[in-house]
Amino acid sequence: MLEDQIILQMPPDLQMTDEQFFEFCQINRDLRIETNKFGELLIMSPTGSETGNREFNLSGQLWVWSEQDGTGIAFSSSAGFTLSTGAKKSPDASWIKLERWNSLSPEQKEKFAPICPDFVLELMSPSDSLKTLQAKMTEYMEEPGVKLGWLIDRKERKVYIYRPGMPTECLENPEIVSGDPVLSGFVLNMQKVW
Repeated sequence: MLEDQIILQMPPDLQMTDEQFFEFCQINRDLRIETNKFGELLIMSPTGSETGNREFNLSGQLWVWSEQDGTGIAFSSSAGFTLSTGAKKSPDASWIKLERWNSLSPEQKEKFAPICPDFVLELMSPSDSLKTLQAKMTEYMEEPGVKLGWLIDRKERKVYIYRPGMPTECLENPEIVSGDPVLSGFVLNMQKVW
């Protein structure tokens, strides 16, 4: 199966500033656009309806927990973040501790905030490549501040759990996935995701 992503390599003299990249994304809202640490543009079409529904469900579960917990804030897949490598990423769902978020200026929060979330989640769509998403998760784990990542493969009913400096853990067809201790008390009901 082909991956629904285009990778564009940019000559060094055509690299966009952070402001230009943000503007580029704003005028191309129908596409999901990221960059990697090599400065390549990654252009993806929106997900299919079923994947979008599952993504919304897991984001909703994270949001409800985040509102009740009150120690951080959750983000949807439309939020972009600038990593320490310069890569700009938009995880399918994410969460940041309030202290880290509040350390940013209002101007930094307005664009692609220069921070990697404490928690990142990626949900594979049928056109995604496991290898590509695993590389993306590895890139997140190299970032200061990130503490937990989940990569959900609905087709194979697997959840890959990433923690900095630790081997990746794979759960086979779990009913729930616990975010403890990073997301204290958060439990993702997988029946709503499968």
